[in-house]
Amino acid sequence: MLEHKDYISSLNKARRKRNQKLDPRYLLLLLAGLILAGIVIVGVKTYKKPVSGRAAEPTVESTGSSAEPEPVDITPSPEEEAALEEARAKEAVVNSYQNLGIVQVSGYLNIRETPGTDGKIIGKLSGDGACEILDTEGEWSHITSGGVEGYINNQYLLTGEEAKQKARDLVTLRATVTADSLNIRSAPVIDPANIVGQALKNERYVVLSQMEDNWIQIEGGYISGDYAEVAYSLDEGRKLDMKAMAINQYDNLVISKVNNYLNVRAEPKSDGKIIGKMTSKAAGEILETLDGWYKIQSGPIVGYISSDPQYTATGQEAKDIAMETATLKAIIKTDVLNVRTEPNTDSKIWTQIVKDERYQVVSQLDGWVEIDLDSVDEEDGSTVDKAYISTRDNNVEVRYALNEAIKFSPAEIAASNAASRRSKVVNYALQFVGNPYVWGGTSLTKGVDCSGFTMKVMQQFGVSLPHYSGAQAKMGKKVTSANMKPGDLIFYAGSGGTINHVAMYIGNGQVVHAASRKSGIKISTWNYRTPVAIRNVLGD
Repeated sequence: MLEHKDYISSLNKARRKRNQKLDPRYLLLLLAGLILAGIVIVGVKTYKKPVSGRAAEPTVESTGSSAEPEPVDITPSPEEEAALEEARAKEAVVNSYQNLGIVQVSGYLNIRETPGTDGKIIGKLSGDGACEILDTEGEWSHITSGGVEGYINNQYLLTGEEAKQKARDLVTLRATVTADSLNIRSAPVIDPANIVGQALKNERYVVLSQMEDNWIQIEGGYISGDYAEVAYSLDEGRKLDMKAMAINQYDNLVISKVNNYLNVRAEPKSDGKIIGKMTSKAAGEILETLDGWYKIQSGPIVGYISSDPQYTATGQEAKDIAMETATLKAIIKTDVLNVRTEPNTDSKIWTQIVKDERYQVVSQLDGWVEIDLDSVDEEDGSTVDKAYISTRDNNVEVRYALNEAIKFSPAEIAASNAASRRSKVVNYALQFVGNPYVWGGTSLTKGVDCSGFTMKVMQQFGVSLPHYSGAQAKMGKKVTSANMKPGDLIFYAGSGGTINHVAMYIGNGQVVHAASRKSGIKISTWNYRTPVAIRNVLGD
């Protein structure tokens, strides 16, 4: 048995030992010892931080032992990969040119047919536009750009490595037009009312956005993605503006300023034989200037017209009028062409139209053109038939054009009371050529529709007709095309076979009629569309 003092001594030692273990200072010393031991035993290696994805050299900070660096993942992110792909595509565009030229002007540079300032202008290259230089002839470079081959003044042309460096900053996403002509629309939907311009084949437009339903937004509107290719490219040359191209066909332009028509005569005198007529704003080429007369060619007609400035415009005045009046037309190049009610060959043939007639274009589709063909329903003024013609067999030329002279000679009528009356009817009707079409209208000067026109003309000569083409077709007596005379009425039908249009025969295979809202009162060939009835309402 321990002595009491020994017991007390042992108890105090145990307490001191226990308290020492719980003392924070003791615990810190213990932890420091363990850390130091770990460093000595294991050895610690540290590495410098890699910069820009490149692995840095390892730095050993302890034992001096060597070790292989751990692999670092340098796979580019999707964003980095897209940027690399874009850079490659842009560089490929620049390298696609064998001899690149970049135009350095603030506006645009003319592309001419031949080298020299007197060369005919056939296109234009905007500032920063690109071209392929084919050859150099003194101050002029022979180039091709945007499907246009011609000559530009090379003092405005950047070439060589400078051109390539400049081009790299100009490459962007563009839509290149693949159709001969493509409508630019104010909204991404097909509607004849929203056409705001035309884009020609090979023209390039910066892409603002691409829409899910295959429309492409460009500056100034929308184009269909069905007729354009989107890719990185440089801007290139363009053919002349379509309206400017129509005017550029004339070297010495003359425009008719009369309200209805201007006679084209076989001789330069006021009683010369009439061989044609130029309607209001019709165009011609001046071949020769005589005292008070111009010898002109307009369409198929070569003859003489008055040079009086109250009747004709030349120079800048003529160009200004032409720019305002040039419209997109379908010009028929074959003898007879089918007109269908739908843009496909399975649809019904509504009627036929003939060579050299010009029709206003309503809209353009792939391989088809919708034309304005006096298809207004007399009952309510609505369009009952849409008229489509095929452009696939090169039977139709679609372009901006001006009206030109039409072939016309007053009918040779035997001297008799009846013949004299018919001649007066025709001459009276012809004075209103060029006046407007208005559905339901009965004013020969302010506007009439087709049946209103024939009704009011015949009324002047004591013949009463109803104001409806279908009802007029039941008046008078039936005649054939072989024995029809000037003043007889010719009727045409819609796709359903119902008569919906009437015209007056004026002789020599022609009619005068209130054609449509766009055409007004005009002269056409008598079979410009297939007739269904001919009636003599004059009673002789």
